[in-house]
Amino acid sequence: MKKSIIPGALTMVACAAASAGAATLDDVKGRGKLNCGTNTGLVGFAAPDANGDWQGFDVAVCRAVAAAVLGDSSAVEFVPTTGKTRFTALASGEIDMLVRNTTWTFSRDVDLKFTFVGVNYYDGQGFMVPKALGVSSAKELDGATVCIQTGTTTELNLADFFRVNNISYEPVPIETNEQAQQQYLAGACDVYTTDASGLAATRATFEDPSAHVVLPEIISKEPLGPLVRHGDDEWADIVRWTLNALIAAEEYGVTSANIDELTATVTTNPEVNRLLGTEGALGGMLGLSPDWAVKAIKAGGNYGELFEKYIGQNTPIGLARGLNAQWTDGGLMYAPPFR
Repeated sequence: MKKSIIPGALTMVACAAASAGAATLDDVKGRGKLNCGTNTGLVGFAAPDANGDWQGFDVAVCRAVAAAVLGDSSAVEFVPTTGKTRFTALASGEIDMLVRNTTWTFSRDVDLKFTFVGVNYYDGQGFMVPKALGVSSAKELDGATVCIQTGTTTELNLADFFRVNNISYEPVPIETNEQAQQQYLAGACDVYTTDASGLAATRATFEDPSAHVVLPEIISKEPLGPLVRHGDDEWADIVRWTLNALIAAEEYGVTSANIDELTATVTTNPEVNRLLGTEGALGGMLGLSPDWAVKAIKAGGNYGELFEKYIGQNTPIGLARGLNAQWTDGGLMYAPPFR
């Protein structure tokens, strides 16, 4: 989600990141599984199902990387992290990558010594209120109590918004989305604020979602995406280009349903051939097999398939593609060339 504002956290995490060794690929291959940091529970993005198996849009990125590296999308150990613990877990080497609705910011990239490898969801901070409150705009929230996750820049964005609009609020600090949901439904706060996608995911779990509304204001830019430690460019390239493979596959019409057919012969599109490893040697440049991207795509589908399966308009989350549509459809999703 947002930037840590815990005193001393920036220095502590940066030092840990600087001391973390490279060769993450060797570590992952050696233990035979990928350690992936994720949310403690956000339906649609990362949450265990009834059988205890992790599912979701962010989870699918972890599984795609595991498939590309290990040939097995199930070879993942999911490590739940909070807004406070996620960066320490990555810097210390407890996890190999973090995919937890985490916003790409200057200080995280530069001061905390992390490498963001791309964006898998373009988002922005919003507000949810009970419909019974009779509020239609965040500018009407003067004097409201607001549930807000600690260890995030949500607090800073919130303070800025209320200051600019010359209105007041009372913060109700919470640690996790689960706690926020409990407090909000119990009436401990009038408003819950977080990324708009998180609000939609939380609202979908309510007994009566229609009794709650997400207000129209989006008060920040929140480019969410996977991140790894500084100092291991080879590993960063693997995670970056695995995400790009999912995005490019959608653009070129490569799906989980037709990928076997497309890899059986060389297609008329050189870009698709290079993506699928039937032409060129891109996999070897990453230290992976020629069909690394094929394995990643087959793990769950291309970017569009994953979006529609976990958070799209036909799911309880009900998110439209919007900015997350392909660039050819007016969105921001755009993979660099595979050449």
